Amino acid sequence: MTEIRHEPVAPTRTRWLAPGSDIDAHRHDDHQIVYAARGVLAVTTDAGTWIAPANRAIWVPAGTVHAHRAHGALELRLLGLPATENPLGLDVPSVLTVGPLLRELIIAHTTTPADDSPERRRLRAVLLDRLAASPQQPVQLPAPSDPRLRRICDILRADPADRRTLDALGREAGASARTLSRLCTAELGMTFPQWRTQLRLYQALVLLAEDTPVTTVAHRCGWSSASAFIDVFRRAYGHTPGRHRPGYDAEREQGRRS
Repeated sequence: MTEIRHEPVAPTRTRWLAPGSDIDAHRHDDHQIVYAARGVLAVTTDAGTWIAPANRAIWVPAGTVHAHRAHGALELRLLGLPATENPLGLDVPSVLTVGPLLRELIIAHTTTPADDSPERRRLRAVLLDRLAASPQQPVQLPAPSDPRLRRICDILRADPADRRTLDALGREAGASARTLSRLCTAELGMTFPQWRTQLRLYQALVLLAEDTPVTTVAHRCGWSSASAFIDVFRRAYGHTPGRHRPGYDAEREQGRRS
């Protein structure tokens, strides 16, 4: 992030991004909620990458330098809040759960951003209440600073299906497994297996947004079978991977269940 744009006001609006497109590094004097109503969104800061499929939103605090990347056709919903208004009480980026009600509130609020009617102000008050009650989710891919650990992370980013142990990877990076384990805890805030799983889930979301078949996603991301992948994915996100493919119809699925 070399050139950083300063946009004082965080906009409230809807924006469409083509697959693979970016919004370059910038910062606002306001807080911002970033939500992908369709597609998968990645928000990157110096601390790492936050990943948000359609049932997650990303809280970006005022002053945070961040960049966006679209995976799949992205329907981006942006909600700006004054720096004096922090319903979440958070000063670091975070991923939030977006339930059906919060989703509809975000969509309604960002569809007509110029409206200043009493009805809209009431809608906004409910939206802020629901944001304050939204659970946080650990869907971050932290970035290391130590060059040896960064080397390991780069290897696995290039090939998430690489199944080598930390000891074997360490020989390529010039560090012992014990040293790398300690660095993972200190710099990433998680163990090496946890980070690798997070990376694989992130890459899985990207591939699913590109309409890659679930079985292919499983093998490209290092799972031994589609069923093993689906189990881990469901435990992480609360539903099956198929919901993140572009052809998924939420309303039709709901109709089958009712």
